[in-house]
Amino acid sequence: QQVAIHWSGSIFCIHCQRKTTKSFNQGYCYPCFKRLASCDTCIMSPEKCHFDQGTCREPAWAEKHCMVDHIVYFSNTSGPKIGITRNTQVPVRWIDQGATQAVPVLRVPTRKHSGLIEAAMKQHLADKTNWRALLKGDAEQLDMEALREGFRQQIDQAVGSLPVDQQQDVQWLEQKEQHFVYPVEQYPAKIASFNLDKNPEASGRLLGVKGQYMILDNGVINIRKYTAYELAFSVASA
Repeated sequence: QQVAIHWSGSIFCIHCQRKTTKSFNQGYCYPCFKRLASCDTCIMSPEKCHFDQGTCREPAWAEKHCMVDHIVYFSNTSGPKIGITRNTQVPVRWIDQGATQAVPVLRVPTRKHSGLIEAAMKQHLADKTNWRALLKGDAEQLDMEALREGFRQQIDQAVGSLPVDQQQDVQWLEQKEQHFVYPVEQYPAKIASFNLDKNPEASGRLLGVKGQYMILDNGVINIRKYTAYELAFSVASA
């Protein structure tokens, strides 16, 4: 159907709800961006976690979100990649990134553990998704369990780089891979991206949804990018 998304021009911080002229870190006003632990650099680079140094912005928040079991996984988005997520976010994280396949590799006790292992594995496997390739079609199917087994030696080496007393808290997982199918009627031949900051209106025929993206017949829009934006969504009458 024909759909339209219109930005009113207003942005409201997702934490304190104050009106702001610019969104920082996908949804926060500048004061919250500077103050909250969820906006610290260690969220994007968890190997830099400094909780054990007593310098975390919000220790109670970290206890709930970072000092809990995390999963190191392999997924297939625009190709094979390594990633990490909280144990409670499986399989939500995989769907959110538009993965067509995913398999857990390790269970670790904290976000920092998962970040250190992921950082050590980046020399062997990508940790980012090519969003343009993601929106041109599904990646070639892989044997994810064989991929996991094929990287066992490198994973073991990454675990071995952790402090000796922490290695025993890491668990190798043997779970089966999961598959995901997205409601996409047609993938675009050429990728054009809507930018509501430049043009507050995005409209067209909805062709599909994959991960964070809505695919229209004349462009794609990353909905996550506009967290905290006040948007009106409408569907044309048949």
